[in-house]
Amino acid sequence: MHTLEGLVTGIAIDSKINDKELAALTGWIASHREHANRHPFNEVIGRLNEILADGILDDDEKADILWLCNKFSTENSFFSQVSSDMQRLQGILGGIAADGKITVDELENLNEWLYEHEHLKTCWPYDELEALIIAVLEDGVIDEGEHKALLAFFREFTDRPGHKAVKLPAKSEDLLLGGVCAVCPEIQFLKQKFCFTGTSTRMTRDELAQQVANFGGMFSRGLTQSVNYLIVGADGNPCWAYACYGRKVEQAVSFRKKGLPIVIVHENDYWDAVADYT
Repeated sequence: MHTLEGLVTGIAIDSKINDKELAALTGWIASHREHANRHPFNEVIGRLNEILADGILDDDEKADILWLCNKFSTENSFFSQVSSDMQRLQGILGGIAADGKITVDELENLNEWLYEHEHLKTCWPYDELEALIIAVLEDGVIDEGEHKALLAFFREFTDRPGHKAVKLPAKSEDLLLGGVCAVCPEIQFLKQKFCFTGTSTRMTRDELAQQVANFGGMFSRGLTQSVNYLIVGADGNPCWAYACYGRKVEQAVSFRKKGLPIVIVHENDYWDAVADYT
């Protein structure tokens, strides 16, 4: 139900709906057909079939679907708020990409949704998605390479277990998305474990380790599942959007996909946090 709610939100996020996006809703119905006679699917699927009969999804019908989703999904308190919103995000990304085209309007509205759901920070793929969107929107244009990157990223998340409603365009085998750094992360030092990758022109690795210790934190030379922050040193290079920084970043992203709250931080944000502590 959370995924359907997100799917409808994503499809209508730019206030424009086309046949491919409507087909995504039909796909949701098909993927849950075995539950069609069970509550709450019997009520929702019946109403969806009525709405889709004329091939048009107007504002009133959209409101009906979202109301039904909210009514039935809030009846079950099994999921935490984070889990529920991550399911909604799956649906939203699937809805946006359902027609194989991602527009600036859709990204701007998605970015606003992320801003309103900042409690998802540190949960994959929130940080990566936020950074990717900001980088793409910087010049107000989505070029071909950026569009491929967005579709590949959306696919990776929507193809994970729990989302079966949308078939996105074929995956680009030649496109490799690396990790991205969190946008304006909140960094705490006390009893937190830090790991560093790359190089810094400001301090050696040993000096950085001592600095963390002085603030009450811990330093790890290797990236483990107990690390809270991976700091990416880039010699002051501000280009942090979605380049691949190497093995540790790739490993950190892998940990994040498993649900570990490791925050990937650009060196510039680390120094901002240090300034706040001194």
